[in-house]
Amino acid sequence: MSATPTLRSLAAWLALTACLACGSPSAKAAEDVAIERQVRSVIEPVMRAAAIPGMAVVVVENGRRHHFNFGVDAPSGGKPVTSDTLFELGSLSKTFTATLGATAEAEGRLSLADPAERLEPGLAGHPLGRATLLDLATYTAAGLPLQFPDDVSGADGILRYFQTFRPAVEPGAVRLYSNPSIGLFGELAGRALGPDFAAAMTREILPGLGLASTFLAVPEREMARYAHGTAPGGEAIRVSPGPLDGPAYGLKSSAADMARFLEVEIDPSTLAAPLRAGVEATHLGHFQVGPVVQGLGWEQYPYPVDVETLVAGNSADMALKPQAATRLDPSEAPHGAVLFNKTGSTRGFGAYAAFVPERRIGVVFLANRNWPNEARVRAGHAILSTLD
Repeated sequence: MSATPTLRSLAAWLALTACLACGSPSAKAAEDVAIERQVRSVIEPVMRAAAIPGMAVVVVENGRRHHFNFGVDAPSGGKPVTSDTLFELGSLSKTFTATLGATAEAEGRLSLADPAERLEPGLAGHPLGRATLLDLATYTAAGLPLQFPDDVSGADGILRYFQTFRPAVEPGAVRLYSNPSIGLFGELAGRALGPDFAAAMTREILPGLGLASTFLAVPEREMARYAHGTAPGGEAIRVSPGPLDGPAYGLKSSAADMARFLEVEIDPSTLAAPLRAGVEATHLGHFQVGPVVQGLGWEQYPYPVDVETLVAGNSADMALKPQAATRLDPSEAPHGAVLFNKTGSTRGFGAYAAFVPERRIGVVFLANRNWPNEARVRAGHAILSTLD
């Protein structure tokens, strides 16, 4: 036998062995170890620095879930955090509200171009009644503030507030991040699906997404899983009801459910229509606002994105100050790989989700303390960069 066939056979054998090793259990185990090492190296220092009692972390890559649980579910005397521990999502709830509204449009129950007064006749003849549902969903409805005034309560009080609101600019000109704005959007979209936001969310959206442990109101039977948040003074706390809190910041969920949520955001093809169309619609960009493309719920960046750009897009200035907004054709922005992200906070909890569908990667943090957005963004970027 000549040397040449032997060498060729050896080369072929080595190539085949290398190919098989790529998907071998040992290779996957090594990858799992590397992901865990990176997550721990990022999260453990953050938890110490921010005095976070507990955190659940989800990493999704190429259809695989990785769960990492840290600490305990209360500031004192808590149980170990698990993937089934319930955390308050805060403003991550807005991405679910956006999905509800987009699904209602896909069902033909409303159009995002509808003025608010079409679904709330009490706003007819008032300036805010002319703002469209899209304006409300993207915080461009003429400068509604971050929160309702303290003296606003009840359905009648909420309506009176919207009736007497006097915009400083025309709808669509300025983005000012606002719970009342997306709260009204969710309320009106819920009415369109019927009979109201809570019913539509719990009847259609959450079950349709395959989420069995995500709640607006945690049932009594599940209360043992509901973490206690950590107030600034260190005491245990949970969110209090407020005007239109459900669509703005009212959901509670587990890491297991949020892993599922990431998976259907990355690939909604398994969802039934029109929910699939609703999820896909939340991935369209509608306004350019500084470094951010504002969509429905999600905020977007061309990927890869520099971490400082991501930090700037999630800064206090972006949340608290009016920003000039440029309307986009949703078919034009952005192209190619896109990172979607959203922070969420209540007084005692802090969450963050980010994912890149084109890379099939994503990460979620659920913590029982409201920790700085910059720390969340930097931690998420570090983990996603490793996966990519």
